[in-house]
Order: sequence, then structure tokens, then C-alpha cells
Amino acid sequence: MEKKRWRILWIDNQISDAQLKDQHSERQTNITSKSYIRFLEYRGYDLSLTNTIAEGITLLQNEEYHAVLLNYDGATREENLLSYIRSVDGHIPIILLTLESGQEVLQQASLYDVDSIFITTANDQDETSSQQLEALLELVLERQRTREAYTPQTYVQNFNRGQTSDSATRGRGSVNEWQTWINTYVRLVEWDLRLDTLHNVDELKSIHEIEKREANAGFADYIQANYHNWFASGVSPTLSVDVVYKYVIPEVQAGKQVLFVVMDCMRLDHWLKIEPLLYPLFNITTDYYYSLLPTATRYARNAIFSGLFPLEFAERHPDLYAEPNTVHTSINRYEKDLMRLQLDRHGILLKPPLHYFKIFDTRGEIQYLHWLNVTDRISLTALVVDFLDMMTHTRHEISLIQQLVPDEAAFRTLAQAWFQHSHLYRVFRIAAERDMTVVLTSDHGSLLCQNPAKISSQAELTTGLRFKEGKNISCSPEAGWVIKEPGAYRLPGEEARKSYVLAKEDYYFVYQRQFDVYKEIFQGSFQHGGVSLEEMILPCVVLEPR
Repeated sequence: MEKKRWRILWIDNQISDAQLKDQHSERQTNITSKSYIRFLEYRGYDLSLTNTIAEGITLLQNEEYHAVLLNYDGATREENLLSYIRSVDGHIPIILLTLESGQEVLQQASLYDVDSIFITTANDQDETSSQQLEALLELVLERQRTREAYTPQTYVQNFNRGQTSDSATRGRGSVNEWQTWINTYVRLVEWDLRLDTLHNVDELKSIHEIEKREANAGFADYIQANYHNWFASGVSPTLSVDVVYKYVIPEVQAGKQVLFVVMDCMRLDHWLKIEPLLYPLFNITTDYYYSLLPTATRYARNAIFSGLFPLEFAERHPDLYAEPNTVHTSINRYEKDLMRLQLDRHGILLKPPLHYFKIFDTRGEIQYLHWLNVTDRISLTALVVDFLDMMTHTRHEISLIQQLVPDEAAFRTLAQAWFQHSHLYRVFRIAAERDMTVVLTSDHGSLLCQNPAKISSQAELTTGLRFKEGKNISCSPEAGWVIKEPGAYRLPGEEARKSYVLAKEDYYFVYQRQFDVYKEIFQGSFQHGGVSLEEMILPCVVLEPR
């Protein structure tokens, strides 16, 4: 007999109590389970057998196992068990043994991240079937080890390929260059998620962080050199002002019921963690666009709802445009009006009329869910969700949240867990049931800030850490980009001789007075408003019910 290599927990309601007492007894045993058990033990696997959910969970909590085998017959108790297993261990490989091969099994496997399904028959007693189970088990168990062993080599190959491809298409001012930067960022984020699943590749993760920093430095140079040309030439990538016209209006014109969701401060990596939860419900088409600068709610989200650049917005609708001050605590309180005005400009007449709602908390989620349930017909409903933005802004203030979200990987996991257990997830499920098309996007992203930069001015500046507005602003050119002619960038304030300064890479602005105090407060915080891949390149997703 081979030496035991792996510890396996087998939860099987077909295993009899007698078999649990004596695994080799001939009394009252299930023939199929018995043949598999004997074969795997002979091949060196250390099996722990149980036929109850409670005992299975207790064993999983108290012992270390490399994988779980679960007999699945489609009953509710197995669905609950899958949920319990994932709550105890989110990563342990799970293999379902089942007589069924229908859609229900596939749905449960997808929902609970099951690694594989093994289809059995009522009389699987031959050695071939047992060998097939062993081969599947070995594949699942070796996958993580192989992944960690070969990932560095794959990463280097992918990096070199990407560098060669980017060099071929990246030319200063090239029309294709904005797409090249999108491709670069998508590749970096995909590797973020891939490396999140590995445990013994710290050196590779450090190399990846260096690559991301270098990419952001190059991206900041590109934006600083070319952002003005997007307005001067009229040739640009899709921008915040284009989102409604390009993605929402065509769906409305097609006669569909449309749910337009703006997830404030949702980054691409957050979306990629949420996407698997929606895949069973929708056919998903993901596109990308560039947020306007500054990458702050006041500019970026108002541009989405109005379809206007900030300067155009201030000039056309001075009654709706609000500078931040002690009186105007909300600078996005006219979003419904802005959306309606944009639709009017494009000749869109909605019946029923546009509905708008903003969710700040669980109570708001419940209110919107109730409205959706009692409303018969929808033409277009716009929904703003603030959770991720509030998490971004409160993280540095609350030590418990800092512990929950110590880094970007933890933020991704939190975003997924929040969505999965939110009433908002139920909103998406209802939308799928009611054959509603969902357009989901973000107004801007955020960046983990690691480098403080001193900033000074002879006049009072706005409070943002990644961008500031005011007069006579000065800072290090490597840390910030000062825009002294805002009108050329479709920003208001030129008549008042106002300038803007945007942080580059992972810098954040701190006044020289009490520099050390504020550096300690904001070091390692998530901020937005500046120039980075994470803040500017955003997903825009169209979800069509399956």
C-alpha cells in the first residue's frame, strides 16, 4: 500500500452507521461507497467518513483536510451543506459525487465554487470507475500545487508578451494607445485576482506590485501629454459624458425595461469579483471607458448623468451647478434632473417617466426592492449605490474597517461578500426574472495611497487628497500635475484664475504644516480624484437576462 498523502473528508448520506464503525465490515454498507472507499484507502488516502451534516462541519472545523467529497442527491440538506462548507473554508476543494447530471447540479456547483462533479451509476463497482475518481481527486488536489509551481514562469511569459504587444501599439498620441492602456490594466487586474488565490508566491506578488507602479507612472505621463488632445481634436476614447448615450439610450430605444446602476467608486477588480454571482442570471457584455478628471464624484458622476463636461454643465445649468461649501453639502443632488435633461436633448420620451433612487444603506436597499416589486412597468430606472465609496472614505477613520480591509485583495473580497449578501443582489435577481436589461458602471475608482507629497498655496484649497482646486498651487512635478488653464480641459474656474492639481501614481497631498501628523492619518488609505489606471479606466457592463 502506498503511503498516505492526502486527508479527505467524505460526507455521504449513503454510508451506514455500521460502516462508520467498521469501514471494512460487510454489514449494511452501501456497495458503491464501499468500493470507492476501499480503493482510495488502498491508494494511500486518509479518509474520514461521516453521514451527517453536523459531524461533517465539526470535523472540518477541528481537523485539517485537503479536500471534501460530498454525495449529492439534490436535497436541500446538501445545498445547505455546501453553504456551510464554504463558510468554514472558502478555498478547500469540493467534489460532488452524484447520480444526477442536470442543470440543478451545475447551478449549485457554480454557486458554491465546487471544483468538480463526478457522475456515478447505481452499480459502480468496477476498478475503472474507482480509478477515474482517484484521477479526478488527484487532479483537483495537485492543481493548487501545480499552479503555485508554474505561475511564476507563466507570469514572466505573459509579462514579456504584454510588453512586446504594448510596445508595438503604444506610440505617443496614437489613437490606439488608449485601448492599449485598457488592455494593460485589464491584464494587471486579472493577475491580481489570480495571485489572490495563491499562498506561496510572495516574491512574485512583489514583482507584480512593481509592475503596477511602473504602469501607473507611464499611464500618468500618457494622460498628462494627451488628455488635452482628446478635447482639442475631438477624437477620444469613450468618456464619462458618453456613457448614457452609448450604453443606456440604445437599450431604451429598443423598447426594453432598463435598470441603470452606477456603483459609486467601483473598480474593475471589484466588478470581476461580483461578475461570477451574476453570470448564471445574465448574458454579460463588458466594455470600458475613461473617467473624466478629476476622478471625483462631483465631476465624474455629474458628467455621466448630464452628458456634459464640467465647464458645459456650469455654463448651461448654473442653477444646478454647485461649488462645494458649507451650504451645499450635497454636490450631486440634481442627478435626476440632469438625466432628464440629457434624455430630452436626445429626444427620448419615457413612458412611464424616469425613476431615480439613491441607496446609502440597507434601509435604502429594502425601499428600492419594495418599489421594484410593486411597480408593474418600468421604462428606465437609475440607481446610485454608495456602499463602496463610503467604505473607501471611512476606512482610514475606523480601525475595525482597517483591520477588515488591510489591502486591495481584502477590499476585493469584501466587495464580493457585501454584494452576495446584500438586498442589491436580490434587485439584480428580480431584474433578471422580469426580463429587465441592466447597465452597470462606476463613476470613478480609487487608489491605495502610499506616498505623501507636500503641497502649498497662498489661498485656501479644497479638501481632496488626490486633487485640489485653488490659486497659486505648487507641488513636486513628479507627484502632481498642475492644470493652470482649466478651460482647455473643459473644467470651470478659469475666470476666477483657479488651478487644479491632480495626484499621479500613488501620491496624496498633505499640507506642509503638520505634515507628519496627516501623513500618519492618511498613509495607506484609499483615495480618488487623481490620475491612475484604477481611478480612470472603468467597466461598463450590459447584462441581458438569460
